[in-house]
Amino acid sequence: MTAAREKVIDDLRERISALEGMSARKAGCLAFGVPEIDAALPGGGLAYGALHEFAGGGAGTVDGAAAALFTAGIAARTKGPIVWCLTRPDLFFPALAQVGLHSDRVIFVESDKDEDVLANMEEGLSYGGLGAVVGELVRLPMVGSRRLQLAAERTGTMALAVRRWRRQTEANDFGQPTASTTRWRVSVMPSDDLPVPGVGRHRWFVELMRVKAGECAEFLVRACDEQGRVDLPSGSADRSHSPRRSLHSA
Repeated sequence: MTAAREKVIDDLRERISALEGMSARKAGCLAFGVPEIDAALPGGGLAYGALHEFAGGGAGTVDGAAAALFTAGIAARTKGPIVWCLTRPDLFFPALAQVGLHSDRVIFVESDKDEDVLANMEEGLSYGGLGAVVGELVRLPMVGSRRLQLAAERTGTMALAVRRWRRQTEANDFGQPTASTTRWRVSVMPSDDLPVPGVGRHRWFVELMRVKAGECAEFLVRACDEQGRVDLPSGSADRSHSPRRSLHSA
């Protein structure tokens, strides 16, 4: 290869890198609309063009469902089609609709194993033009998560990984390092009190366990409404439900 040709190729690589960096900077963030949560996230919201990780607070079905609904509410507030990759077709569609994610926006991609889910997520992220790509996974290896992060950066599409466990021992994998920009854990709490017998709006204990260039935080929120939005329970104005910040940065 001649020196002139090498120079042309190097120049092209620099221009591509600059364009990719500009795309990432323009991707922006999706605000929760809750000042206490947005203040804990660099940029004031959940970054587009990045991988975000979610799991239930325990190995049980209830907390896992809450994590999936929290994720669905985030996806519902993006613009464009949603690709949802999974191995078990057990999603309850009316529940997704209750948090604002309607079936006419979702393309479900079913696979046999986690490796296929990762591959399908990467392909969806590389396609571009989507609101978000969601993937249900038991394990999220560092190499796989890095590929998802890079694919998300290239197109500005949000990647949402929902960690689902089949057995309690698998939940231990959630503590392993990944390339995700944020990591969340969602646990079910007693619902809102009502003046009459009945079940009020669900409440979740949401833990921001990891965030790049930020600090960990905890929030008691009311579950997603029909627009996919969470909010703080009444009485939080006195900061009784303010996040308890961790001493360790992510």
